[in-house]
Amino acid sequence: QVQLVESGGGLVQAGGSLGLSCAASGRTLSSLRMGWFRQAPGKEREFVAAITRNGGTTYYADSVKGRFTISRDNAKNTVYLQMNSLKPEDTAVYYCAASTMPDIVVRATSHYGYWGQGTQVTVSS
Repeated sequence: QVQLVESGGGLVQAGGSLGLSCAASGRTLSSLRMGWFRQAPGKEREFVAAITRNGGTTYYADSVKGRFTISRDNAKNTVYLQMNSLKPEDTAVYYCAASTMPDIVVRATSHYGYWGQGTQVTVSS
């Protein structure tokens, strides 16, 4: 079993920055592909970013490309999401997710078997 705990959410003004962290336990982080997803009220959960096991490849949703950066520190069992130039439409609950599946489909929620409890990010205009 893998346990994921997100932290770092909060309230920020548009144009500001926020950093999220996801601490993993129960399994060696280097064996997992990691991702960040978000869900706004009344909307489906959507892909934000993903990173391969060794951190060599990253993937981003078009809506966050160039503004968000996903990274990982396998020695610390932690994954990060740095969010810059935040917009009100980035407001959502952000979830950390882990996958044991091959890096073939990285943007689908169904390809992640472990989820954190989520952390709220609110961007005011």
